[in-house]
Amino acid sequence: MHWLDWSIVLLYLGYIALSGIRLGRGASTLDSYLLAGRSMPWWAVGLSVMATQMSAITIVGTTGKAYEDGLRFIQFYFGLPLAMVLLCITLVPFFHRSGVYTAYQYLENRFDARTRTLAGLVFLLSRGLSCGVIIAAPSVILSLVLGWNEVLVILAIGLTTVLYTMVGGVRAVTWTDVRQMLIIVCSLIACALVLATTLPNSVSFLGALQLAGAADKMTAVDLNPSLSETYTLWSGLLAGTFLMLSYFGCDQSQVQRYLTTRSIDESRLSLMMSAVLKIPLQLLVLGLGVAVYVFYQFEQPPLIFEPSIAEELEASPNATSYTALSREFSANWLAKRAAAEALASNVDQRSLGTYKKLHGRETEIRAKALAMAAELRGKETYSDVNYIFPKFISSMLPIGMLGLMIAAIFAAAMSSVSSELSALASTSVIDIYKRHIHPSGDDAHYLRAARAFTILWGLFACGAAYYARNLGALIEVVNRFGSFFYGSLLGVFALALLSRRVNAAGAFYGLISGVLVVAFIDNLPWLASTTGSSALSIFSEYCQISFLWYNVIGSLTVVVVGASISMLSRGTYAA
Repeated sequence: MHWLDWSIVLLYLGYIALSGIRLGRGASTLDSYLLAGRSMPWWAVGLSVMATQMSAITIVGTTGKAYEDGLRFIQFYFGLPLAMVLLCITLVPFFHRSGVYTAYQYLENRFDARTRTLAGLVFLLSRGLSCGVIIAAPSVILSLVLGWNEVLVILAIGLTTVLYTMVGGVRAVTWTDVRQMLIIVCSLIACALVLATTLPNSVSFLGALQLAGAADKMTAVDLNPSLSETYTLWSGLLAGTFLMLSYFGCDQSQVQRYLTTRSIDESRLSLMMSAVLKIPLQLLVLGLGVAVYVFYQFEQPPLIFEPSIAEELEASPNATSYTALSREFSANWLAKRAAAEALASNVDQRSLGTYKKLHGRETEIRAKALAMAAELRGKETYSDVNYIFPKFISSMLPIGMLGLMIAAIFAAAMSSVSSELSALASTSVIDIYKRHIHPSGDDAHYLRAARAFTILWGLFACGAAYYARNLGALIEVVNRFGSFFYGSLLGVFALALLSRRVNAAGAFYGLISGVLVVAFIDNLPWLASTTGSSALSIFSEYCQISFLWYNVIGSLTVVVVGASISMLSRGTYAA
């Protein structure tokens, strides 16, 4: 990497660390450290909410998914506007009026301490693991671009973010998020402009769209009703709404953001800002991935984008087969490039048919190579989507632009990680430490504890990141982690809001039931193969459900079990 790129990255890191520390110097009380004294402007909170979502996973994983699958991923966000409206009507005023530090304090007010504690622990587990995945994404990029060891990259990102989050608290997190969001958006737009200039002069914007459409990259809506398909109109509108309600209504990393505003109305404005801008911003990222696909119609891509696995295959017992696949891939690509040039300049059925045939053959060849990689790694499947965008920026971006893009990836990672660490620390201190371990400390004691928990969760996230590097498409991994728990958390809050006749026992055992049912469904294939049960095998075959629907299943399980236990126990109902 050129010295100019290094300078941009180092200047960015120094600026963010120092500005974060400076902005958080007033965090001398627990309230100012965890909630910024409830004084943040709505627009800053809105940008912080979006920056928390716009992690490095979005830049790395989503662009890779768009390269492979096109715009289908946008359906994941179709439920977001509806979810934001519902939250503005329901949970936002409840949280603000109750004066809580965390979402889970409200559950004790409504039910009891054990329901609050269990919900807090579920959040800590799910968000701690997800935080690790968020750190893993930039480690993949920087290890490829800079040749750094991935462990060192993980520690550099994790510990740098811990520094300003620990010192400045949520005020530092929010204002650095605002700066980082601007860097991210500007870098994405600049990268899109670079991509536009790298296409051959003979390829117009309309021609590029024709190529993307011919490869089925422009399909944004899929009407397939199958529950096993992850990205469809129905999963986005239904399962996506449940996920967004869970994430923005029950996840402390989001609840903490809008609890820092000065009023209920400002909290609502911050959420509606995300409802309006998130889908266009996500389309920008997905469009960038599709543009990378079009670029590689005229610049030969590697057969496998992860360099290390390609080298391992070349030295493996399957080297001869892999070399033959590589030659076939290159020959097919040369023919495909000619077909792409013809299709981009003149659309007719013959050129369209030729291009689609060659594209299908390329997909088959890559599938065989990825299967060989999976066998080499001892896994059922292997995906290189996390390496597609890193490969592009490392080989094609001009001097200076590469440094800016790496700074944007750092910004995306750090904005999300800092928000997660602040939320993890607040839940650890308020819902666990202060409630059960040391209830009689003063404000200064809990402030020191919050900073200590920030460090501990930062180290935990670094460990989780090391494990998460090889779990597949990181954008799906982080959402899968969330979907495993989020629906059950949403179910508990639904019980609290929908019926005053649900008691504490119903809420507590309903939450446990929701998590267990989702765990059972997720592990059905493994249970069927391990036990050899024909009944489980049949059930597994007919119960192939995408992880997005786990949010619906978890929520409904909690509501049904919780309401049933409350009716049958005939215990003391909440007043």
